[in-house]
Amino acid sequence: MPTALILNLLAALAVCFLLARMQTLHVSFTKRVFAGMGVGVLLGVVFQSLYGAGSDVVRQTGEYLDIVGTGYVRLLQMIIIPLIMVSIVSAILKLKDAASLGKISALTIGILILTTMVAAAVGIAMASAYGLSAVGLTASAAEVARGEYLQSTLPAAKAISFPGMVLSLIPANPFLDMTGARKTSTIAVVLFSIFIGISATGIAARKPAIFASFNHFTEVAHAIVMRMVTLVLRLTPFGVFALMAQVVASSSLADIMNLAGFVAASYSALLIMFCVHLALIAAVGLSVPRYLKKVFPVLAFAFTSRTSAGAIPMSVQTQTTRLGTAPGIANFAASFGSTIGQNGCAGIYPAMLAVMIAPTVGIDPLTIGFLLPLLAIITIGSVGVAGVGGGATFAALIVLSAMDLPVALAGLLISIEPLIDMGRTALNVSGSITAGTVTSRLLGQTDMAVFDSDAEANLDTEGAPA
Repeated sequence: MPTALILNLLAALAVCFLLARMQTLHVSFTKRVFAGMGVGVLLGVVFQSLYGAGSDVVRQTGEYLDIVGTGYVRLLQMIIIPLIMVSIVSAILKLKDAASLGKISALTIGILILTTMVAAAVGIAMASAYGLSAVGLTASAAEVARGEYLQSTLPAAKAISFPGMVLSLIPANPFLDMTGARKTSTIAVVLFSIFIGISATGIAARKPAIFASFNHFTEVAHAIVMRMVTLVLRLTPFGVFALMAQVVASSSLADIMNLAGFVAASYSALLIMFCVHLALIAAVGLSVPRYLKKVFPVLAFAFTSRTSAGAIPMSVQTQTTRLGTAPGIANFAASFGSTIGQNGCAGIYPAMLAVMIAPTVGIDPLTIGFLLPLLAIITIGSVGVAGVGGGATFAALIVLSAMDLPVALAGLLISIEPLIDMGRTALNVSGSITAGTVTSRLLGQTDMAVFDSDAEANLDTEGAPA
């Protein structure tokens, strides 16, 4: 093993020891996550400065950091399906009437889709303001290869229709969907769990003894799963550190500078949409500063991990124990938000790409005849986008193919894809949390005592004050 690699690993172990020490000293969860992110950035910069982004030492170091970073993400993915099932079934058993379920679903999905439409409009505006255009851009070998790959996947994207998307959400084999075999498996499990809950409530009056037994079983399962969530979430600062160090160390500054306009336009659009989310929070009478403080750890994890689906357990825990959102609503919002109405991946990104690529085929992207169909296609296409890496590419393929634009040009952005995807994922998760928080508040189910509490609830100690 090279000496440089050994030194890098010793530095990473020292950081992990520091984070573990902070936990034993009862430093607040948010501060530990922030520390993990900050130290990860610094260590990544040091690695890149010493060895270069594409060096073997950085690559090998990244492989070891993967054990912590990607390992943490996989643990979160492990508990997604059990968490969704027991939480939604448990929430339905506690609902007073079926109308509540309909209101929750309609409000949550409505907010997700509406904000995605707004995100698309913001993406169009920023692409226009920064004068983005793919005309004249040259492609490297990697970008050409990426373009060819996107071209090869085009038939699959063209074959997708809105009725097909809706049908893909319905579980034909729920046990298959529990393995995550399909892009829409998460929503399919949600629907299956809803059927279980509704079926159980249907026998409550006729077979009370059986219902009581099932309800008790659900309570036991829910307690065990939530304990499992707590154990995994204790590793968040370590996962955030490893993921951030790896991304920063392997990112090429030259590639970022070559496409600085797209990076700047993307993050300008993301920032505007974050402000839209905060405006919705303020509109329902909640404190924006307090809200920001409480959701920061989730957004930090989403930013570093680049997985909306992987953030579901942490999102649910944050909404219920820190924001006071009703458990059923929190699970609906987190689950639906990982697949439907992703503001970053399915809203801003495809809109900016379409505006950027349209001039290459002689189309003025700022005409009404182009913009209205684009907004409609993005809104409809935002249903069923997978909440894992690659979801934004899938959404872009749907939009570009529907608008008859050359999809291969999207490969030009391969060099800065990880950097952009970090912000997009954080916005996706922010959108789902916003939908849950606003829905819970509008339905009068928010526990304001929890939200207004100034004592910071530590996720790793099951809500105990720091």
